[in-house]
Amino acid sequence: MEIKESDWRVFRRLHTVALERYCQRVIEEVRVAVECTSDFHDCYLRLYRLIRERDKTLATVFNDSRRSTAFLLLANIVAEELLTQEELEQFSPEVRERIEVINELRS
Repeated sequence: MEIKESDWRVFRRLHTVALERYCQRVIEEVRVAVECTSDFHDCYLRLYRLIRERDKTLATVFNDSRRSTAFLLLANIVAEELLTQEELEQFSPEVRERIEVINELRS
Protein backbone atom coordinates (compact mmCIF):
# COMPACT_ATOMS: atom_id res chain seq x y z
CA MET A 1 0.00 0.00 0.00
CA GLU A 2 1.40 3.38 -0.97
CA ILE A 3 1.49 6.50 1.13
CA LYS A 4 -0.51 9.51 -0.05
CA GLU A 5 1.36 12.46 -1.54
CA SER A 6 1.08 14.87 1.42
CA ASP A 7 2.40 12.24 3.84
CA TRP A 8 5.13 11.27 1.36
CA ARG A 9 6.43 14.86 1.36
CA VAL A 10 6.51 14.85 5.17
CA PHE A 11 8.20 11.45 5.15
CA ARG A 12 10.94 12.55 2.75
CA ARG A 13 11.74 15.60 4.89
CA LEU A 14 11.69 13.73 8.19
CA HIS A 15 13.59 10.75 6.75
CA THR A 16 16.59 13.10 6.40
CA VAL A 17 16.11 14.43 9.93
CA ALA A 18 15.94 10.91 11.36
CA LEU A 19 19.01 9.80 9.39
CA GLU A 20 21.04 12.68 10.81
CA ARG A 21 19.89 11.82 14.33
CA TYR A 22 20.77 8.18 13.86
CA CYS A 23 24.24 9.00 12.55
CA GLN A 24 24.82 11.42 15.43
CA ARG A 25 23.80 8.68 17.89
CA VAL A 26 26.22 6.22 16.29
CA ILE A 27 29.08 8.75 16.28
CA GLU A 28 28.52 9.31 20.00
CA GLU A 29 28.60 5.55 20.59
CA VAL A 30 31.84 5.33 18.59
CA ARG A 31 33.41 8.11 20.67
CA VAL A 32 32.70 6.13 23.82
CA ALA A 33 33.87 2.87 22.27
CA VAL A 34 37.26 4.23 21.20
CA GLU A 35 38.17 5.55 24.65
CA CYS A 36 40.61 2.77 25.46
CA THR A 37 44.01 2.92 27.10
CA SER A 38 45.07 -0.70 26.72
CA ASP A 39 44.16 -3.87 24.86
CA PHE A 40 43.73 -1.98 21.62
CA HIS A 41 42.89 -5.14 19.73
CA ASP A 42 39.90 -5.72 21.99
CA CYS A 43 38.93 -2.07 21.49
CA TYR A 44 39.18 -2.50 17.75
CA LEU A 45 37.01 -5.62 17.81
CA ARG A 46 34.33 -3.88 19.90
CA LEU A 47 34.38 -0.91 17.55
CA TYR A 48 34.15 -3.17 14.50
CA ARG A 49 31.15 -5.05 15.94
CA LEU A 50 29.46 -1.78 16.90
CA ILE A 51 29.84 -0.30 13.42
CA ARG A 52 28.74 -3.54 11.75
CA GLU A 53 25.59 -3.72 13.90
CA ARG A 54 24.76 -0.05 13.48
CA ASP A 55 25.26 -0.34 9.72
CA LYS A 56 22.76 -3.21 9.59
CA THR A 57 20.28 -1.11 11.53
CA LEU A 58 20.90 1.88 9.25
CA ALA A 59 20.13 -0.27 6.21
CA THR A 60 16.94 -1.66 7.75
CA VAL A 61 15.68 1.74 8.87
CA PHE A 62 16.70 3.97 5.96
CA ASN A 63 17.53 2.09 2.74
CA ASP A 64 15.16 1.58 -0.20
CA SER A 65 13.13 4.71 0.43
CA ARG A 66 10.14 4.50 -1.91
CA ARG A 67 6.48 5.25 -1.57
CA SER A 68 5.74 1.53 -1.42
CA THR A 69 8.17 1.04 1.50
CA ALA A 70 7.43 4.27 3.37
CA PHE A 71 5.14 2.74 6.02
CA LEU A 72 7.66 0.07 6.96
CA LEU A 73 10.58 2.51 7.01
CA LEU A 74 8.59 4.98 9.06
CA ALA A 75 7.68 2.24 11.52
CA ASN A 76 11.39 1.42 11.79
CA ILE A 77 12.25 5.07 12.35
CA VAL A 78 9.63 5.31 15.09
CA ALA A 79 10.86 2.07 16.70
CA GLU A 80 14.35 3.58 16.84
CA GLU A 81 12.86 6.68 18.52
CA LEU A 82 14.32 9.05 15.94
CA LEU A 83 11.36 11.42 15.63
CA THR A 84 9.72 13.66 18.18
CA GLN A 85 6.02 13.48 18.92
CA GLU A 86 5.56 16.85 17.22
CA GLU A 87 7.22 15.52 14.08
CA LEU A 88 5.02 12.42 14.08
CA GLU A 89 1.94 14.59 14.38
CA GLN A 90 2.78 16.09 10.97
CA PHE A 91 1.56 12.83 9.41
CA SER A 92 -2.10 12.12 8.81
CA PRO A 93 -3.98 10.12 11.47
CA GLU A 94 -4.14 7.19 9.02
CA VAL A 95 -0.35 7.01 8.76
CA ARG A 96 0.13 7.29 12.52
CA GLU A 97 -2.41 4.52 13.09
CA ARG A 98 -0.78 2.25 10.52
CA ILE A 99 2.65 2.81 12.11
CA GLU A 100 1.26 1.95 15.54
CA VAL A 101 -0.24 -1.28 14.18
CA ILE A 102 3.04 -2.30 12.53
CA ASN A 103 5.04 -1.71 15.69
CA GLU A 104 2.44 -3.43 17.90
CA LEU A 105 2.60 -6.51 15.67
CA ARG A 106 6.37 -6.56 16.14
CA SER A 107 6.11 -6.61 19.92
